[in-house]
Amino acid sequence: MTHHIVVLGAGYAGLAAAKGAARKLRGRGGARVTLVNAAGHFVERVRLHQLAAGQRLRDLPLSRLLAGTGIELVVARVTGIDADTRTVRVDSAPYAIGYDTLVYALGSAADTTAVPGAAEHATAVATYEDAVRLRERTAGAQGSLAVAGAGLTGIEAATELAETYPGLTVRLVTGGELGPGLSERGRRYLRRALELRGVELREYARVHEVAAHGLVLADGGEIPADAVVWAAGFRVPDLAREAGFAVDARGLIKVDGTLRSVSHPEVFAAGDAAAAYDPGGSASRMSCQTGLPMGMYVAGSATAALTGRTPKPLRLRYVWQNISLGRRDGLTQFTRADDSPVGAVLTGRTSARFKEAITRGTVVALRR
Repeated sequence: MTHHIVVLGAGYAGLAAAKGAARKLRGRGGARVTLVNAAGHFVERVRLHQLAAGQRLRDLPLSRLLAGTGIELVVARVTGIDADTRTVRVDSAPYAIGYDTLVYALGSAADTTAVPGAAEHATAVATYEDAVRLRERTAGAQGSLAVAGAGLTGIEAATELAETYPGLTVRLVTGGELGPGLSERGRRYLRRALELRGVELREYARVHEVAAHGLVLADGGEIPADAVVWAAGFRVPDLAREAGFAVDARGLIKVDGTLRSVSHPEVFAAGDAAAAYDPGGSASRMSCQTGLPMGMYVAGSATAALTGRTPKPLRLRYVWQNISLGRRDGLTQFTRADDSPVGAVLTGRTSARFKEAITRGTVVALRR
């Protein structure tokens, strides 16, 4: 009887998992891999701020990336999972897909439910569709724009848009201090980069509401804006919770050290959708830097029973944080394995070139 591995999501983690599983099962009859994704192309999520600023991204059709792998591609949106019958429901043909092993890698989206008005009045930059909407809203803009959230996504969006549209007043708003995960040298450089691009920084400004005229703060103050970019946190789909899989408070699937669901042993999770923790109890960071190795790892974990291998627990190790500051500037903060910063940084064009090389290299790795 054929063992069917179904991978949900073709982001960094899902695509790596599907291709890795197919490679490990190559030459073994009785096993097949199906990859389900809402779109027919791979999205370089780390470049979405570039798309939002009007730049053209490379076209990366999944059919080309999967050529010669034997993986079946289903372009459809997942609408539900029946854990009892081990069936995935999708919104187009074949409408139902049975699985023996499921790899859940559906990723995350902007959390526009965090404060009132965010869903109605703000535009995110967490998905391809988000970035296209933001591009259409800001093209040729001369007014003001507020970016709520000063994580990597918010910083990159603010600096890219400010550089592209010098007539646009950009305000970066954060509820705490800028760059808490950076070294002192990294924070100084980041502040200087914002100043050079005319980005106005508002720290310790907690957003209470997003209104049609801008941001309403918890202290009663307001930050006027013709457009708002919401980059203050991410959330995962409710599909895992609705399916009955054990999830944490954020809705991420609880997994053991091999990324196997603690409640459903036939289910594995990778990327933003997985509640993975290191031995010290720290949660994995939502990023390409963790998604890709988790996807590569889960390929072996999900096929272990079929290949006769016993996987060792996953150990995520961090090396750096790469932050784009427009097209010709950047900040690379080197870190310890636990993601805490060290004093060493790369800045300027050197950092920008370094990040570009890493980003291109990631796509090359996924092609293979």
